[in-house]
Amino acid sequence: MTSQVKQDEQHSDFRKYLPDLNTPRFQAIAQNDAYGHAEELLEHHRPPWLYGLYVHWRKLFQEPFKGVTNDGTIRPNLFKLRDEGIPITTLVASANSIITQLSPAQSTRTLLHIDSPEWRSWSNPEFLVSDKGIRLDELTPSLRDTVLSLVENTLSPEGYAKARSAMRINHFLGELVNAAKVMNEYSYNFVLFGAPSEDTPWGYSFYGHHLCLSVFLYKTQIVVSPWFTGAEPNLIDEGPYKGTRILHEEERLGLELMQSLSDEQRIQATVYEKMKDEKMPKGRWNHDDQRHLCGAYRDNRVVPYEGIVVGSLSQLQQELVRAILSQYLLYLPARSRELKLQDCAEVFGETYFSWIGGSGDADPFYYRIQSPVVIIEFDHHSGVFLTNSKPAKFHIHTLLRTPNAGDYGVALKGLLGGSVVQDYVWGE
Repeated sequence: MTSQVKQDEQHSDFRKYLPDLNTPRFQAIAQNDAYGHAEELLEHHRPPWLYGLYVHWRKLFQEPFKGVTNDGTIRPNLFKLRDEGIPITTLVASANSIITQLSPAQSTRTLLHIDSPEWRSWSNPEFLVSDKGIRLDELTPSLRDTVLSLVENTLSPEGYAKARSAMRINHFLGELVNAAKVMNEYSYNFVLFGAPSEDTPWGYSFYGHHLCLSVFLYKTQIVVSPWFTGAEPNLIDEGPYKGTRILHEEERLGLELMQSLSDEQRIQATVYEKMKDEKMPKGRWNHDDQRHLCGAYRDNRVVPYEGIVVGSLSQLQQELVRAILSQYLLYLPARSRELKLQDCAEVFGETYFSWIGGSGDADPFYYRIQSPVVIIEFDHHSGVFLTNSKPAKFHIHTLLRTPNAGDYGVALKGLLGGSVVQDYVWGE
């Protein structure tokens, strides 16, 4: 049996874990739309663990933006203004086409200040905990298509295909658990920040269950960070989009890198041997993020370096790191991706690869690559809608952050203002 066939079997195992749709949880979600479902969380505090996390998120949201760091101190002079070949004229036209179709009420909700703190209020659960902008499944086909056209024109062709696949997999999950009014192909919110312009900064947020994109644009330069992409399951096995699958390359390459290490190197890279390890300090694992450290509302998290230094690895192993990073930079158009890969490679001497879990072909795992200019995370999750109590290879979460104030383009805006960003206060 080939490794690809084994991988396909692991990802199609999800049907063993389909939930009982007659339980109160699934009967309730079947009857609710997105707003009624959010009310369950925000007003009735169900489920309690997620409501507790939401309360914590809102406390974090009140903090001035600083940025993710490895030691609590922002490192200056890491980013620069440059030409990345972004088709800004096309993007401005696409964004303006959206604006012309908005009603006055939609405009008030959707057109926010470039420094609005609401840029930070994205999250990846299906609960609509930050209701702003326009929601695609409520729009006319014309307006919805215009929003998607902006996203398509912004991203690389392969990045846009990945985003659309995530949306279709979300629809597939909604069908599996009879929750199509909450989770469907268009259950995503869109918000514009700043006035679309060829000369001044602006951007947008596109967010919903398992797909959240923060896009900052300045002239021909782009930042897509932070972003979150997940899937449960990550393979559609029936219907019109049968065969659609995402996040398998990130999985394959990460495991290939780990398995390429010597025994001594694996020990150095492995932070915890178990996915939920008794050696983990309090807070290292939580119900929603599980092993992730840099998810929603974690804009200021201090994440110490751990694992093995990429610069100490062989050339072939470093090429695997490049291949992983290329997957995580897939949303970026080709020229921007090439430049950001160069940025990453220049600091391989202070880039760390760390691992949690086993490294056998069937083992679920977590890994992180972290440097002064990028943080990426990969995590196999336990079930949220499916019933697997342990992490499985068919439920995957991935994310990217740009540390040292790089998220949301803040560091670049600091350059426009002629100063290094420190404790950035939004809206001032």
